[in-house]
Amino acid sequence: MTQAKAQMSAYIPSLELTRGQAAPIAANGGLSYMSLDRNGDAGTTAATEDALAQIRRGEGQAVIDMINNAPPGPIQTKWGLGFRRYAECLEYIKAQKLQAPEGGIVLPMRYTVYEQPSYSIVSSNALWQDPLRVEDAKALKQDEYDNNRRCLYFPQTLRDARRIAEYYPGLDPRSPECMDKLGVSLAHCESRCKNFYDAAEVEAVYYPEMEKLLLEFFPGATDALVYNHDVFDKDYDGDRTEDQANKNPGVNANYANLVHNDLNDNSGRVRCRELLTQNLRNFGRLQNYTEAEADAKMSKRFMSINLAKPMQTVQQNPFVLCAWPSFADQPYITNYRVYDDRVGETTRFTYRPEHDWYWFPQQTPTEVSMLKCYDSVTDGSVSRWSFHSAAIDHAAPEDAPCRKNLVVRSFVFF
Repeated sequence: MTQAKAQMSAYIPSLELTRGQAAPIAANGGLSYMSLDRNGDAGTTAATEDALAQIRRGEGQAVIDMINNAPPGPIQTKWGLGFRRYAECLEYIKAQKLQAPEGGIVLPMRYTVYEQPSYSIVSSNALWQDPLRVEDAKALKQDEYDNNRRCLYFPQTLRDARRIAEYYPGLDPRSPECMDKLGVSLAHCESRCKNFYDAAEVEAVYYPEMEKLLLEFFPGATDALVYNHDVFDKDYDGDRTEDQANKNPGVNANYANLVHNDLNDNSGRVRCRELLTQNLRNFGRLQNYTEAEADAKMSKRFMSINLAKPMQTVQQNPFVLCAWPSFADQPYITNYRVYDDRVGETTRFTYRPEHDWYWFPQQTPTEVSMLKCYDSVTDGSVSRWSFHSAAIDHAAPEDAPCRKNLVVRSFVFF
């Protein structure tokens, strides 16, 4: 590793909590693992050590034991009734005759019930190929599998996002004001991209379209960078192989049906700076900022926005979003993604019955759902992020095709 890259890897973002927000449930008091950098490893060694130590303490296993040893039926948690299986939660929803407003639906939503930070050693990490760490790898693989067993389903009402003005009078769901208030919004796009499975065409045609959309959508925006994308299609029968070297994300067969957000107070800043100064995992336009130039650009407001566009009208596995005000004071739970050269941070959340969920029933190919993953404004005047998930629509026909869509990730600068 060069001296310049070693210096870059030691970037330590300040933890910038929103005014009124509780401290996160995280390692190191919420401080980035970059603060535990050892010889340019960006804190990855410390994160792996902490993951193994947590496994040895048995806290996660205790949660699994609680779920396994509970009597059959719903489990009384401190947040409300949770259910081991989707079908159990759905049966409860029907038995209780839980109703949604017009255009809405009541669905089982999957939340973690583990109030500790979690760790995921990504597939490219050298640990998986190290013959001296076979036992560590086995324990870490089991723990990641067990993360799924530390979740329960809870009933939630999803309202039609196109009707947001009915719930927030005067608030247009297709406006930047809606993004500022709720962390979610809707945009219109008629793309010239013909083949969304062709990564090169997506990057050449669709990325610029989305950058133009963002600049037009947000007044005062000076720059927009779309830096990667994912294709979701459970029924795809072609090659799904991910090829990072050639900027091809492959085609995902699975939908993330766990309540989560892609970034947090630390990773929103870290991810942005990585892109500006190193082009780290950047599929979009090359960036050539010095560290000082990047810091200057990030000293003004910037946001991370995900944009999801269907390739055909969505009939099953809809993308669902939760509005900021309903969890603004709730501590997030950090999930650490441990690479060889960095420790990413995503977030999970525990259930609240008052979470304000939205969906876009029968979302069409010209409708782009937008969600905020990070906002640098911390004074409480705007949403910091939304959290989101995939859902299973029990009201859809049994033979309804699964969602086929494209999600791009971006940063918008002011």
